[in-house]
Amino acid sequence: MTIASTEISADHQLFREKVADVHKGYEDLKTEIGKVVIGQQAVVDLMIISMFTSSHSLLMGVPGLAKTLLVHTLADATSLDFTRVQFTPDMMPSDLIGTEILQEDRATGQRAFKFVNGPLFTNLLLADEINRTTPKTQAALLQSMQERQVSAAGTTYKLEPPFLVFATQNPIEQEGTYPLPEAQLDRFLFRIDVTYPKQDEEIRMVMNTTSREESTVLPVYTRERLLEHQALVRAIPASETVVKYAVSLVRSTRPHGEGANPFASENIRWGAGPRASQSLILAGKARALLDGRYAVEKEDIVALAQPILVHRIMPTFQAEAEGITSAKIIQHCLDTVRI
Repeated sequence: MTIASTEISADHQLFREKVADVHKGYEDLKTEIGKVVIGQQAVVDLMIISMFTSSHSLLMGVPGLAKTLLVHTLADATSLDFTRVQFTPDMMPSDLIGTEILQEDRATGQRAFKFVNGPLFTNLLLADEINRTTPKTQAALLQSMQERQVSAAGTTYKLEPPFLVFATQNPIEQEGTYPLPEAQLDRFLFRIDVTYPKQDEEIRMVMNTTSREESTVLPVYTRERLLEHQALVRAIPASETVVKYAVSLVRSTRPHGEGANPFASENIRWGAGPRASQSLILAGKARALLDGRYAVEKEDIVALAQPILVHRIMPTFQAEAEGITSAKIIQHCLDTVRI
């Protein structure tokens, strides 16, 4: 065996050990979250994938489905700084970013402005009822989500990694809300639909939350370990065949374009952009890595297509009237795209 082949073998062994460490960390995370959150495994998996890809996600569901608890528990299990912000119509960008205050040095009597960080300066931000605040405040959040930095009084402030936004939106309450702009929706990796628990899960939930015993979530991830594993996600290979499938799937949602699906062209106003293709591959890499695998497969793309594409395509008014949803259009594309 040559020296070069020995080095390659050692690199492969190190990579396998790192993949195994990520898989163990994933299982530990699920165990700790499961102490508090009963069921909702599909939701938990998507949230963990979002975290490992350093991406933001939008949680949709009626009140009382533990959306806030889910995010808070994830923060507890990862030792991340957590901040919850309740968005309201009178909220200003400074309430989110921070503001300058005038301070006086008692020793010298000199006065100077000092910037005081707002709740945006955290690792894990829960933006509760994000669609209740004005477009001006939403724009301030958009900058932080896109650029991982904020601007105030002519100065730019970097947000320390990891910086993740999990936003909630109530789908049944439309009064007094401001629709999220398409540019902001596109910044969310997933739209995660949080549904009602199953009967046995709800029984366990009620028993756990009405007893004297309180479950304690132990941190199983440090910030440094999480950043290391986030970097490892991008090292997972994706074959040209898998990338071609992801791109073809996204392009099939674009009406009247090359590779467009006829059913999609008939029923949507616009389809998903290139960021959706990137998201499918990146999230697919994270899903494979968390599962202990060394490459992305087509099944990863299929499994993640709905939460990645559902908020990136817009059905026509006629389609909505006929009950043709984004989910149905995406499923039709999944059934017809071939590689």
